[in-house]
Amino acid sequence: MKNLPQIGDVRIYKKRIEEADVAAFNGEVLHTVYSTFAMARDMEWSSRLFFLEMKEHDEEGVGTHLSIDHLAPAFVGEELVILAKVISLTGNELICDIEVKVGERVVAKGKTGQRMLKKDRLNKLFIKNN
Repeated sequence: MKNLPQIGDVRIYKKRIEEADVAAFNGEVLHTVYSTFAMARDMEWSSRLFFLEMKEHDEEGVGTHLSIDHLAPAFVGEELVILAKVISLTGNELICDIEVKVGERVVAKGKTGQRMLKKDRLNKLFIKNN
């Protein structure tokens, strides 16, 4: 690992909500608002921005934790600002607090965990044993 972040370091990911981000299951749209599962993807991406700076050519990150408190709706066309803040870097595991906002409205808060592993070790973990 290189370029290790410090406690309190922040990365910001901005995203405009699209139709594909709404709450839908099996092709049926339930609500035309930003879904919790799309939010999960985007929260993980916001903290992965640290790993893009940290990883060596033979390393890759893998998620270890995700929690979300979905507090308010966000609508198609609105711009999200997703702030990832480092709260812990212990060994090869990065923990971030995440805040999702539209303007001044807090849409969600949560936490992500990611661990950096050597690609060969990760590939061995992902081989399906039959």
